[in-house]
Amino acid sequence: MVAGPLAPGVYVKERPSGVRTITGVGTSTPAFLGYTVGGPAASTPPTPISSWSEFVDTFHFRSPLGAEQLAHELEGLPAAVEAATAELERLEADLKTKATTGESPVLTVPEFDKLAEVQAADWAGETVSAEDRKAAEEAADKVSAALPDPYHQWIAAGEKVVALNRRRDELLFLAAFFEESEKCHLPEAVYGFFANGGSSCYVLRLDPTKPLASEVEGNPDQRTGLAGLKTVPDVTMVAVPDLWSRETPTQQGAEILGKVVGHCVTMRNRLALCEPPAGTAAVDVRSFLSKLASPDTDDAAFTALYYPWVDVPGVDGVPRTVPPSGHLAGVWARTDAERGVFKAPANQNLRGVLSLPVRLTDQRHGELNDQGVNCLRLFPDRGLLVWGARTRSSSRDWRYLNVRRLVSFLADSIRQSSSWAVFEPNDDRLWAMLRHSVVSFLTDQWRQGALLGRTPDEAFHVICDRTNNTPDTIDAGQVICDIGVAPVRPAEFVQFTITQIAGQPGATT
Repeated sequence: MVAGPLAPGVYVKERPSGVRTITGVGTSTPAFLGYTVGGPAASTPPTPISSWSEFVDTFHFRSPLGAEQLAHELEGLPAAVEAATAELERLEADLKTKATTGESPVLTVPEFDKLAEVQAADWAGETVSAEDRKAAEEAADKVSAALPDPYHQWIAAGEKVVALNRRRDELLFLAAFFEESEKCHLPEAVYGFFANGGSSCYVLRLDPTKPLASEVEGNPDQRTGLAGLKTVPDVTMVAVPDLWSRETPTQQGAEILGKVVGHCVTMRNRLALCEPPAGTAAVDVRSFLSKLASPDTDDAAFTALYYPWVDVPGVDGVPRTVPPSGHLAGVWARTDAERGVFKAPANQNLRGVLSLPVRLTDQRHGELNDQGVNCLRLFPDRGLLVWGARTRSSSRDWRYLNVRRLVSFLADSIRQSSSWAVFEPNDDRLWAMLRHSVVSFLTDQWRQGALLGRTPDEAFHVICDRTNNTPDTIDAGQVICDIGVAPVRPAEFVQFTITQIAGQPGATT
Protein backbone atom coordinates (compact mmCIF):
# COMPACT_ATOMS: atom_id res chain seq x y z
CA MET A 1 0.00 0.00 0.00
CA VAL A 2 1.41 3.41 -1.01
CA ALA A 3 1.87 5.71 1.94
CA GLY A 4 -0.09 8.95 1.62
CA PRO A 5 0.01 12.22 3.52
CA LEU A 6 -0.34 11.73 7.25
CA ALA A 7 -2.02 15.03 8.02
CA PRO A 8 -5.03 16.67 6.34
CA GLY A 9 -4.15 19.43 3.89
CA VAL A 10 -3.52 20.37 0.27
CA TYR A 11 -0.57 18.68 -1.43
CA VAL A 12 1.01 19.39 -4.81
CA LYS A 13 2.96 16.88 -6.84
CA GLU A 14 5.11 17.95 -9.82
CA ARG A 15 5.43 15.76 -12.89
CA PRO A 16 7.49 16.39 -16.05
CA SER A 17 5.38 17.31 -19.08
CA GLY A 18 7.47 15.22 -21.45
CA VAL A 19 7.65 18.14 -23.91
CA ARG A 20 11.07 18.59 -25.49
CA THR A 21 12.05 22.16 -26.33
CA ILE A 22 14.65 23.46 -28.73
CA THR A 23 16.97 26.17 -27.45
CA GLY A 24 18.61 28.57 -29.86
CA VAL A 25 22.40 28.33 -30.00
CA GLY A 26 24.72 31.31 -29.81
CA THR A 27 25.60 33.16 -33.00
CA SER A 28 28.03 35.84 -31.83
CA THR A 29 31.31 34.08 -31.03
CA PRO A 30 34.22 34.58 -33.44
CA ALA A 31 37.59 32.86 -33.54
CA PHE A 32 40.64 34.96 -34.44
CA LEU A 33 43.84 33.34 -35.73
CA GLY A 34 46.95 35.49 -35.76
CA TYR A 35 50.12 36.71 -34.11
CA THR A 36 50.45 38.22 -30.64
CA VAL A 37 53.20 40.04 -28.75
CA GLY A 38 52.84 38.14 -25.49
CA GLY A 39 51.61 34.75 -24.42
CA PRO A 40 53.14 31.34 -25.08
CA ALA A 41 55.96 31.09 -27.59
CA ALA A 42 54.30 28.28 -29.54
CA SER A 43 50.89 28.02 -31.15
CA THR A 44 47.97 27.82 -28.74
CA PRO A 45 44.65 25.94 -28.79
CA PRO A 46 41.46 28.03 -28.83
CA THR A 47 41.65 30.32 -25.80
CA PRO A 48 38.39 31.94 -24.62
CA ILE A 49 38.65 35.71 -24.11
CA SER A 50 35.80 37.71 -22.57
CA SER A 51 37.23 41.25 -22.53
CA TRP A 52 39.95 43.44 -23.97
CA SER A 53 41.65 43.58 -20.57
CA GLU A 54 41.78 39.79 -20.44
CA PHE A 55 43.33 39.70 -23.90
CA VAL A 56 46.01 42.21 -22.86
CA ASP A 57 46.87 40.17 -19.77
CA THR A 58 47.03 36.93 -21.76
CA PHE A 59 48.49 37.85 -25.14
CA HIS A 60 49.54 41.52 -25.18
CA PHE A 61 51.40 43.90 -22.86
CA ARG A 62 50.80 46.98 -20.76
CA SER A 63 52.95 50.10 -20.97
CA PRO A 64 52.91 53.21 -18.74
CA LEU A 65 54.06 55.20 -21.76
CA GLY A 66 52.63 55.61 -25.21
CA ALA A 67 54.73 54.95 -28.27
CA GLU A 68 55.51 58.64 -28.84
CA GLN A 69 56.45 59.27 -25.20
CA LEU A 70 58.61 56.16 -25.23
CA ALA A 71 60.45 57.23 -28.36
CA HIS A 72 60.97 60.76 -27.00
CA GLU A 73 62.43 59.50 -23.71
CA LEU A 74 64.64 56.95 -25.47
CA GLU A 75 65.96 59.65 -27.76
CA GLY A 76 67.28 61.69 -24.81
CA LEU A 77 68.68 58.83 -22.74
CA PRO A 78 72.05 58.27 -24.51
CA ALA A 79 73.10 61.86 -23.89
CA ALA A 80 71.98 61.65 -20.26
CA VAL A 81 73.90 58.39 -19.72
CA GLU A 82 77.02 59.86 -21.34
CA ALA A 83 76.88 62.99 -19.16
CA ALA A 84 76.27 60.99 -15.97
CA THR A 85 79.14 58.62 -16.81
CA ALA A 86 81.51 61.54 -17.42
CA GLU A 87 80.48 63.08 -14.08
CA LEU A 88 81.10 59.73 -12.34
CA GLU A 89 84.57 59.46 -13.84
CA ARG A 90 85.40 63.04 -12.79
CA LEU A 91 84.23 62.47 -9.20
CA GLU A 92 86.13 59.17 -8.99
CA ALA A 93 89.35 60.79 -10.20
CA ASP A 94 88.89 63.65 -7.74
CA LEU A 95 88.24 61.25 -4.83
CA LYS A 96 91.25 59.14 -5.78
CA THR A 97 93.50 62.18 -5.80
CA LYS A 98 92.28 63.33 -2.37
CA ALA A 99 92.41 59.83 -0.83
CA THR A 100 95.84 58.74 -2.10
CA THR A 101 97.91 61.96 -1.91
CA GLY A 102 98.96 64.37 0.77
CA GLU A 103 101.14 64.07 3.86
CA SER A 104 99.05 61.22 5.30
CA PRO A 105 97.05 59.54 2.50
CA VAL A 106 93.87 57.73 3.53
CA LEU A 107 94.42 54.86 1.09
CA THR A 108 97.20 53.54 -1.08
CA VAL A 109 96.63 53.56 -4.83
CA PRO A 110 96.15 49.73 -4.97
CA GLU A 111 93.59 49.95 -2.11
CA PHE A 112 91.58 52.64 -3.90
CA ASP A 113 91.77 50.78 -7.21
CA LYS A 114 90.38 47.67 -5.47
CA LEU A 115 87.56 49.76 -3.95
CA ALA A 116 86.72 51.25 -7.35
CA GLU A 117 86.86 47.82 -9.00
CA VAL A 118 84.47 46.22 -6.48
CA GLN A 119 82.11 49.21 -6.56
CA ALA A 120 81.98 49.11 -10.38
CA ALA A 121 81.20 45.39 -10.21
CA ASP A 122 78.36 46.08 -7.75
CA TRP A 123 76.90 48.74 -10.04
CA ALA A 124 77.13 46.32 -12.98
CA GLY A 125 75.52 43.48 -10.97
CA GLU A 126 78.59 41.28 -11.23
CA THR A 127 79.81 38.84 -8.56
CA VAL A 128 82.79 39.67 -6.34
CA SER A 129 85.03 37.31 -4.35
CA ALA A 130 84.85 37.38 -0.56
CA GLU A 131 88.49 38.49 -0.29
CA ASP A 132 87.98 41.45 -2.65
CA ARG A 133 84.70 42.33 -0.91
CA LYS A 134 86.42 42.49 2.50
CA ALA A 135 89.28 44.63 1.18
CA ALA A 136 86.84 47.01 -0.51
CA GLU A 137 84.72 47.37 2.63
CA GLU A 138 87.77 48.22 4.71
CA ALA A 139 88.84 50.83 2.16
CA ALA A 140 85.31 52.26 2.00
CA ASP A 141 85.17 52.66 5.77
CA LYS A 142 88.43 54.59 5.77
CA VAL A 143 87.64 56.94 2.90
CA SER A 144 84.03 57.59 3.96
CA ALA A 145 85.22 58.59 7.42
CA ALA A 146 88.04 60.81 6.15
CA LEU A 147 86.32 62.27 3.05
CA PRO A 148 82.56 61.89 3.56
CA ASP A 149 81.33 64.48 1.04
CA PRO A 150 83.51 63.43 -1.96
CA TYR A 151 82.85 59.76 -1.20
CA HIS A 152 79.05 60.13 -1.04
CA GLN A 153 79.02 62.30 -4.19
CA TRP A 154 80.91 59.53 -6.00
CA ILE A 155 78.47 56.85 -4.78
CA ALA A 156 75.45 59.00 -5.73
CA ALA A 157 76.86 59.59 -9.21
CA GLY A 158 77.36 55.85 -9.70
CA GLU A 159 73.81 55.08 -8.58
CA LYS A 160 72.53 57.70 -11.02
CA VAL A 161 74.35 55.98 -13.88
CA VAL A 162 72.91 52.63 -12.75
CA ALA A 163 69.38 54.10 -12.64
CA LEU A 164 69.74 55.60 -16.12
CA ASN A 165 71.04 52.34 -17.56
CA ARG A 166 68.22 50.42 -15.91
CA ARG A 167 65.68 52.88 -17.33
CA ARG A 168 67.24 52.54 -20.77
CA ASP A 169 66.99 48.74 -20.59
CA GLU A 170 63.33 48.98 -19.51
CA LEU A 171 62.49 51.33 -22.35
CA LEU A 172 64.34 49.21 -24.90
CA PHE A 173 62.40 46.19 -23.65
CA LEU A 174 59.12 48.07 -24.10
CA ALA A 175 60.26 49.41 -27.47
CA ALA A 176 60.78 45.84 -28.66
CA PHE A 177 57.17 45.07 -27.70
CA PHE A 178 55.92 48.15 -29.56
CA GLU A 179 57.98 47.22 -32.62
CA GLU A 180 56.59 43.68 -32.60
CA SER A 181 53.07 44.96 -32.05
CA GLU A 182 53.29 47.00 -35.25
CA LYS A 183 53.63 43.73 -37.17
CA CYS A 184 50.49 42.18 -35.64
CA HIS A 185 46.89 42.85 -36.63
CA LEU A 186 45.29 40.39 -34.21
CA PRO A 187 45.25 42.81 -31.22
CA GLU A 188 43.51 45.43 -33.36
CA ALA A 189 40.92 42.86 -34.45
CA VAL A 190 40.17 41.78 -30.89
CA TYR A 191 39.93 45.40 -29.73
CA GLY A 192 37.62 46.24 -32.64
CA PHE A 193 35.43 43.24 -31.80
CA PHE A 194 34.86 44.32 -28.20
CA ALA A 195 34.55 48.01 -29.16
CA ASN A 196 31.70 47.19 -31.55
CA GLY A 197 29.63 45.17 -29.12
CA GLY A 198 31.23 41.73 -28.93
CA SER A 199 31.14 39.88 -25.62
CA SER A 200 33.37 36.82 -26.03
CA CYS A 201 35.69 35.30 -28.60
CA TYR A 202 38.38 32.68 -29.06
CA VAL A 203 42.01 33.52 -29.85
CA LEU A 204 44.42 31.08 -31.48
CA ARG A 205 47.99 32.33 -31.41
CA LEU A 206 50.07 31.32 -34.43
CA ASP A 207 53.81 30.77 -34.32
CA PRO A 208 55.49 33.53 -36.41
CA THR A 209 58.58 31.38 -36.95
CA LYS A 210 56.64 28.78 -38.94
CA PRO A 211 54.89 28.99 -42.33
CA LEU A 212 51.52 30.71 -42.10
CA ALA A 213 49.69 28.10 -44.19
CA SER A 214 50.65 25.20 -41.93
CA GLU A 215 49.93 27.26 -38.81
CA VAL A 216 46.43 28.15 -40.00
CA GLU A 217 45.74 24.54 -40.93
CA GLY A 218 46.85 23.49 -37.43
CA ASN A 219 47.46 20.21 -35.64
CA PRO A 220 44.48 18.13 -34.41
CA ASP A 221 46.53 16.52 -31.63
CA GLN A 222 47.66 19.87 -30.25
CA ARG A 223 44.30 21.52 -31.04
CA THR A 224 45.92 24.38 -32.92
CA GLY A 225 44.71 26.26 -35.99
CA LEU A 226 41.59 25.26 -37.88
CA ALA A 227 42.02 21.66 -36.69
CA GLY A 228 41.66 22.87 -33.11
CA LEU A 229 38.57 24.93 -33.97
CA LYS A 230 36.69 21.76 -34.93
CA THR A 231 36.44 20.96 -31.21
CA VAL A 232 34.74 24.29 -30.38
CA PRO A 233 31.08 24.07 -31.44
CA ASP A 234 30.04 27.58 -30.34
CA VAL A 235 32.28 29.40 -32.85
CA THR A 236 30.19 31.06 -35.56
CA MET A 237 32.74 33.32 -37.28
CA VAL A 238 36.35 32.72 -38.31
CA ALA A 239 38.88 35.41 -39.24
CA VAL A 240 42.64 35.51 -39.82
CA PRO A 241 43.53 39.19 -39.24
CA ASP A 242 47.24 38.56 -39.77
CA LEU A 243 46.78 36.91 -43.15
CA TRP A 244 48.34 39.91 -44.90
CA SER A 245 50.46 41.39 -42.07
CA ARG A 246 53.73 39.72 -43.17
CA GLU A 247 53.49 40.58 -46.88
CA THR A 248 51.90 37.26 -47.80
CA PRO A 249 51.82 36.77 -51.60
CA THR A 250 48.31 37.23 -52.97
CA GLN A 251 48.02 33.73 -54.38
CA GLN A 252 49.22 32.14 -51.15
CA GLY A 253 46.83 34.30 -49.14
CA ALA A 254 43.94 33.24 -51.35
CA GLU A 255 44.86 29.59 -50.82
CA ILE A 256 44.88 30.09 -47.04
CA LEU A 257 41.49 31.79 -47.26
CA GLY A 258 40.31 28.73 -49.17
CA LYS A 259 41.28 26.54 -46.22
CA VAL A 260 39.42 28.82 -43.81
CA VAL A 261 36.31 28.79 -45.97
CA GLY A 262 36.59 25.02 -46.43
CA HIS A 263 36.61 24.64 -42.65
CA CYS A 264 33.43 26.72 -42.42
CA VAL A 265 31.74 24.63 -45.11
CA THR A 266 32.62 21.44 -43.24
CA MET A 267 31.31 22.76 -39.92
CA ARG A 268 28.20 24.39 -41.51
CA ASN A 269 27.62 26.69 -38.51
CA ARG A 270 30.19 29.43 -39.14
CA LEU A 271 31.24 31.93 -41.80
CA ALA A 272 34.64 33.27 -42.82
CA LEU A 273 35.26 37.03 -42.62
CA CYS A 274 37.77 38.00 -45.31
CA GLU A 275 39.37 41.05 -46.88
CA PRO A 276 41.69 41.60 -49.86
CA PRO A 277 45.36 42.54 -49.30
CA ALA A 278 46.25 45.95 -47.91
CA GLY A 279 46.33 48.75 -50.44
CA THR A 280 44.18 46.91 -53.00
CA ALA A 281 42.53 49.46 -55.27
CA ALA A 282 38.82 49.14 -55.94
CA VAL A 283 39.48 48.31 -59.59
CA ASP A 284 41.78 45.45 -58.53
CA VAL A 285 39.30 43.73 -56.21
CA ARG A 286 37.86 41.75 -59.14
CA SER A 287 41.32 40.34 -59.86
CA PHE A 288 41.62 39.19 -56.25
CA LEU A 289 38.16 37.60 -56.35
CA SER A 290 39.22 35.51 -59.32
CA LYS A 291 41.70 33.72 -57.04
CA LEU A 292 38.92 32.65 -54.63
CA ALA A 293 36.28 29.98 -55.04
CA SER A 294 33.71 30.50 -57.77
CA PRO A 295 30.47 32.30 -56.72
CA ASP A 296 28.39 29.28 -57.75
CA THR A 297 30.12 26.94 -55.26
CA ASP A 298 29.16 26.11 -51.70
CA ASP A 299 32.33 27.83 -50.49
CA ALA A 300 31.07 31.22 -51.67
CA ALA A 301 27.96 30.92 -49.48
CA PHE A 302 30.16 30.76 -46.36
CA THR A 303 32.37 33.71 -47.34
CA ALA A 304 31.81 37.32 -46.28
CA LEU A 305 34.31 39.67 -47.92
CA TYR A 306 34.64 43.32 -46.84
CA TYR A 307 36.39 46.27 -48.47
CA PRO A 308 38.32 48.49 -47.78
CA TRP A 309 40.60 48.31 -44.73
CA VAL A 310 40.07 50.86 -41.94
CA ASP A 311 42.19 53.55 -40.28
CA VAL A 312 42.23 53.12 -36.50
CA PRO A 313 43.92 55.03 -33.64
CA GLY A 314 45.85 51.87 -32.70
CA VAL A 315 45.74 49.96 -29.44
CA ASP A 316 49.27 51.21 -28.66
CA GLY A 317 48.51 54.82 -29.57
CA VAL A 318 49.99 54.60 -33.06
CA PRO A 319 47.46 55.25 -35.88
CA ARG A 320 47.52 52.52 -38.52
CA THR A 321 45.48 50.86 -41.24
CA VAL A 322 44.18 47.38 -40.39
CA PRO A 323 41.81 44.76 -41.83
CA PRO A 324 38.20 45.29 -40.67
CA SER A 325 37.33 41.66 -39.86
CA GLY A 326 37.50 42.13 -36.08
CA HIS A 327 35.33 45.24 -36.16
CA LEU A 328 32.83 43.49 -38.44
CA ALA A 329 32.64 40.50 -36.10
CA GLY A 330 31.66 42.96 -33.38
CA VAL A 331 28.98 44.48 -35.62
CA TRP A 332 27.57 41.01 -36.29
CA ALA A 333 27.47 40.30 -32.55
CA ARG A 334 25.85 43.67 -31.81
CA THR A 335 23.18 43.15 -34.46
CA ASP A 336 22.44 39.67 -33.13
CA ALA A 337 22.02 41.03 -29.59
CA GLU A 338 19.89 44.04 -30.56
CA ARG A 339 17.71 42.50 -33.29
CA GLY A 340 18.56 38.86 -33.97
CA VAL A 341 20.56 36.76 -36.38
CA PHE A 342 17.86 37.24 -39.03
CA LYS A 343 18.67 40.98 -39.27
CA ALA A 344 21.25 41.81 -41.93
CA PRO A 345 24.42 43.12 -40.20
CA ALA A 346 24.49 46.29 -42.28
CA ASN A 347 23.55 49.97 -41.98
CA GLN A 348 25.49 49.84 -38.71
CA ASN A 349 28.21 52.24 -37.62
CA LEU A 350 31.79 51.08 -37.07
CA ARG A 351 33.15 52.06 -33.67
CA GLY A 352 36.83 52.60 -32.98
CA VAL A 353 37.55 53.64 -36.59
CA LEU A 354 38.95 57.02 -37.60
CA SER A 355 38.36 56.95 -41.36
CA LEU A 356 38.67 54.90 -44.53
CA PRO A 357 41.76 54.92 -46.77
CA VAL A 358 39.52 54.46 -49.83
CA ARG A 359 36.35 56.45 -50.58
CA LEU A 360 33.95 54.69 -52.95
CA THR A 361 31.48 56.22 -55.36
CA ASP A 362 27.99 54.78 -55.77
CA GLN A 363 28.91 53.39 -59.18
CA ARG A 364 32.04 51.64 -57.93
CA HIS A 365 30.17 50.39 -54.90
CA GLY A 366 27.45 48.97 -57.13
CA GLU A 367 30.03 47.02 -59.13
CA LEU A 368 31.59 45.56 -55.98
CA ASN A 369 28.22 44.80 -54.41
CA ASP A 370 27.21 42.85 -57.49
CA GLN A 371 30.33 40.70 -57.00
CA GLY A 372 29.41 39.94 -53.39
CA VAL A 373 31.83 42.44 -51.81
CA ASN A 374 30.45 44.25 -48.76
CA CYS A 375 31.67 47.84 -48.74
CA LEU A 376 32.34 50.24 -45.91
CA ARG A 377 31.16 53.76 -46.71
CA LEU A 378 31.51 57.20 -45.16
CA PHE A 379 28.32 59.26 -45.44
CA PRO A 380 27.91 62.96 -44.53
CA ASP A 381 26.16 63.44 -41.17
CA ARG A 382 25.87 59.66 -40.73
CA GLY A 383 29.44 58.59 -40.20
CA LEU A 384 31.14 55.38 -41.22
CA LEU A 385 28.68 52.60 -41.97
CA VAL A 386 28.71 48.97 -43.02
CA TRP A 387 26.91 49.19 -46.35
CA GLY A 388 26.61 45.62 -47.54
CA ALA A 389 25.29 42.27 -46.30
CA ARG A 390 26.00 39.69 -48.97
CA THR A 391 27.91 36.46 -49.22
CA ARG A 392 29.93 35.81 -52.34
CA SER A 393 27.37 33.29 -53.55
CA SER A 394 25.48 33.84 -56.77
CA SER A 395 22.72 31.50 -55.62
CA ARG A 396 19.37 33.09 -54.86
CA ASP A 397 19.10 31.03 -51.68
CA TRP A 398 22.43 32.07 -50.17
CA ARG A 399 22.98 35.57 -51.53
CA TYR A 400 22.48 37.34 -48.21
CA LEU A 401 24.49 36.96 -45.03
CA ASN A 402 21.52 36.97 -42.68
CA VAL A 403 19.83 34.14 -44.64
CA ARG A 404 22.95 31.95 -44.53
CA ARG A 405 23.48 32.67 -40.83
CA LEU A 406 19.80 32.16 -39.97
CA VAL A 407 19.63 28.75 -41.65
CA SER A 408 22.88 27.72 -39.93
CA PHE A 409 21.42 28.92 -36.62
CA LEU A 410 18.19 26.97 -37.12
CA ALA A 411 19.99 23.79 -38.21
CA ASP A 412 22.51 23.93 -35.37
CA SER A 413 19.84 24.67 -32.75
CA ILE A 414 17.64 21.80 -33.89
CA ARG A 415 20.58 19.41 -34.12
CA GLN A 416 21.96 20.16 -30.67
CA SER A 417 18.57 20.14 -28.93
CA SER A 418 17.35 16.91 -30.54
CA SER A 419 20.11 14.57 -29.44
CA TRP A 420 17.68 13.09 -26.88
CA ALA A 421 15.86 11.36 -29.75
CA VAL A 422 18.79 9.10 -30.63
CA PHE A 423 17.97 5.43 -29.77
CA GLU A 424 14.38 6.29 -28.79
CA PRO A 425 11.64 3.94 -30.09
CA ASN A 426 11.07 4.88 -33.73
CA ASP A 427 7.30 5.22 -33.79
CA ASP A 428 4.48 7.74 -34.12
CA ARG A 429 5.03 9.02 -30.60
CA LEU A 430 8.65 9.96 -31.34
CA TRP A 431 7.66 11.62 -34.61
CA ALA A 432 4.97 13.66 -32.88
CA MET A 433 7.41 14.81 -30.20
CA LEU A 434 9.99 15.84 -32.78
CA ARG A 435 7.35 17.57 -34.86
CA HIS A 436 5.98 19.43 -31.85
CA SER A 437 9.41 20.65 -30.66
CA VAL A 438 10.44 21.86 -34.13
CA VAL A 439 7.10 23.58 -34.76
CA SER A 440 7.26 25.34 -31.40
CA PHE A 441 10.80 26.51 -32.06
CA LEU A 442 10.05 27.78 -35.57
CA THR A 443 6.87 29.49 -34.37
CA ASP A 444 8.92 31.46 -31.86
CA GLN A 445 11.32 32.44 -34.63
CA TRP A 446 8.41 33.55 -36.82
CA ARG A 447 7.02 35.70 -34.00
CA GLN A 448 10.40 37.39 -33.63
CA GLY A 449 10.41 38.27 -37.33
CA ALA A 450 12.94 35.74 -38.60
CA LEU A 451 10.55 34.03 -41.03
CA LEU A 452 8.42 35.51 -43.78
CA GLY A 453 4.67 34.97 -43.73
CA ARG A 454 1.43 36.27 -42.26
CA THR A 455 0.86 32.96 -40.47
CA PRO A 456 3.15 30.16 -39.30
CA ASP A 457 1.79 27.96 -42.10
CA GLU A 458 3.14 30.46 -44.64
CA ALA A 459 6.47 30.81 -42.81
CA PHE A 460 7.44 27.13 -42.48
CA HIS A 461 6.35 23.52 -42.66
CA VAL A 462 7.46 20.44 -40.72
CA ILE A 463 6.79 16.90 -41.95
CA CYS A 464 7.63 13.99 -39.69
CA ASP A 465 5.06 11.21 -40.04
CA ARG A 466 4.36 8.08 -42.05
CA THR A 467 4.61 9.96 -45.34
CA ASN A 468 8.39 10.31 -45.06
CA ASN A 469 9.12 7.65 -42.42
CA THR A 470 8.51 4.43 -44.32
CA PRO A 471 9.11 0.84 -43.17
CA ASP A 472 12.40 0.88 -45.07
CA THR A 473 13.70 3.96 -43.23
CA ILE A 474 12.46 2.58 -39.91
CA ASP A 475 14.28 -0.71 -40.55
CA ALA A 476 17.42 1.33 -41.34
CA GLY A 477 17.12 3.07 -37.96
CA GLN A 478 16.40 6.45 -39.53
CA VAL A 479 13.97 9.21 -38.53
CA ILE A 480 13.21 11.64 -41.34
CA CYS A 481 12.01 15.15 -40.45
CA ASP A 482 11.61 17.47 -43.46
CA ILE A 483 11.61 21.18 -42.63
CA GLY A 484 10.94 24.07 -44.97
CA VAL A 485 11.44 27.71 -43.93
CA ALA A 486 10.92 31.08 -45.60
CA PRO A 487 13.67 33.34 -44.21
CA VAL A 488 13.29 37.09 -44.42
CA ARG A 489 15.61 38.86 -46.84
CA PRO A 490 16.93 42.41 -46.43
CA ALA A 491 15.40 45.37 -48.24
CA GLU A 492 18.61 46.08 -50.10
CA PHE A 493 17.15 48.55 -52.60
CA VAL A 494 14.41 50.89 -51.33
CA GLN A 495 12.76 52.73 -54.20
CA PHE A 496 10.29 55.63 -54.12
CA THR A 497 8.46 57.04 -57.12
CA ILE A 498 7.43 60.68 -56.95
CA THR A 499 4.94 62.06 -59.44
CA GLN A 500 3.77 65.65 -59.66
CA ILE A 501 0.00 66.04 -59.47
CA ALA A 502 -1.46 69.13 -61.11
CA GLY A 503 -3.75 70.97 -58.69
CA GLN A 504 -7.39 71.54 -59.75
CA PRO A 505 -8.94 74.87 -58.83
CA GLY A 506 -11.79 74.61 -56.40
CA ALA A 507 -11.04 71.00 -55.51
CA THR A 508 -11.59 70.11 -51.90
CA THR A 509 -10.16 67.27 -49.88
